[in-house]
Amino acid sequence: MIGKTIGELQPGDHAELSRRVEAADISEFVSAVGDHNPIHSDAEFAAGTAFREPIAPGVFTAGMISAVIGTRLPGPGAIYLSQSLKFIRPVKVGDTITARVEVLEVIPARNRIRLATVCSNQQGEEVLSGEAWVMPSPTVVRYERASARPARAAALLLQPWVWAGQALTLWSALGASLLAAGLRRRP
Repeated sequence: MIGKTIGELQPGDHAELSRRVEAADISEFVSAVGDHNPIHSDAEFAAGTAFREPIAPGVFTAGMISAVIGTRLPGPGAIYLSQSLKFIRPVKVGDTITARVEVLEVIPARNRIRLATVCSNQQGEEVLSGEAWVMPSPTVVRYERASARPARAAALLLQPWVWAGQALTLWSALGASLLAAGLRRRP
């Protein structure tokens, strides 16, 4: 990923990303932020609402806008300053949402850009719209996500040491327990 500076941006520039919304995504988000409104997680409760089934929290969908800003336009190093949002339609499990940002205004003297922000479902219907103010990085940021493969390899290399540590802890606890039992039996 390469972040763009204010000098590289102009009105009309745009970027987007799409993802299918899964039940696990909603569940993890609800759990992470503590939004336990049953409209998001309880099918029986949601069946009694106008939506007839659980819906994703609006801010879950708005988070996709943040992902576009932070990874695509302007990209790594950008600072998300503000966002206005209008929630238009519900987002449900199985929907494919496309988040799109488009540069509306560039203010070089303040290092600010104003973006149109829209999320649409697989039918092309808007589910969310708004505007954001963003501060691009003052310098070009090149960022390549660290691979999970080296981390997994390191974890596998350390695994025998983890087992040894756990075994030592168990043996120590057992020894302390036997010692305490032996001391209690002595007159």
